[in-house]
Amino acid sequence: MDFTSRYVALGDSFTEGVGDDDPTRPNGVRGWADRVAEQLGAADPGFGYANLAIRGRKLRQIMAEQVDATVALKPTIVSIYAGANDILRPKVDIDDLLADYDAGIRKLKATGATVVMFTGFDSRGSKIFGTTRGRTAIYNELVRGIAGDHGALLVDYWRFSEYYDWGMWATDRMHMSPAGHANMAKRVLTVLEHEHSIDVPPMTPVPELNRAETVRANARWVREFAAPWVVRRLTGKSSGDNLAPRYATPAHL
Repeated sequence: MDFTSRYVALGDSFTEGVGDDDPTRPNGVRGWADRVAEQLGAADPGFGYANLAIRGRKLRQIMAEQVDATVALKPTIVSIYAGANDILRPKVDIDDLLADYDAGIRKLKATGATVVMFTGFDSRGSKIFGTTRGRTAIYNELVRGIAGDHGALLVDYWRFSEYYDWGMWATDRMHMSPAGHANMAKRVLTVLEHEHSIDVPPMTPVPELNRAETVRANARWVREFAAPWVVRRLTGKSSGDNLAPRYATPAHL
């Protein structure tokens, strides 16, 4: 089908939809980008949606694998979030990295599409990920500059205080829950100035734990999520290995 308008979503697990499980969809997830596409295409039969995001991808991988592929799809709207997986590495040159990001955004804007970018989340509530808060702040300032230079829209995730509620996060404490994804879809549609009818599902209550229960819960999290994540980093593997883009060509959801 020759779609007259096309939304292409680029990025990593954030955009792929990890944390919002749906076994009926490609890669077993739904996510905020699917929800945005559903709203954008609700009254437009000529609307197509592609999602090229793959979990675990770093910024330069996204630039190399997804930017030219997006340009070839002739998008009218593009969303991109890249760099979170780089920030979590032991060493990263954020200035050098963002120079490549700038080049990618320039190429995407040259298509004439509306480009939507994101700042990184303020992880001050996490004892583990909060250690990268300074890096993320620097990243965000550079992202704001790139967005301003190229006329891209900006979803300022850093300022979304509702995400300080752990109910917005999946049990892995790394990805958004279904409620978090639905809320992000509303945030993106607001930036796009598009009406929507998205309801945020109830957040799974996070129980208050005593000291012993907290120790056990943290140990379980390390065993089930943190340790496998570290092992993948040490062995050069990625959770996205052997995964294909969820929607490599435009479809109407």
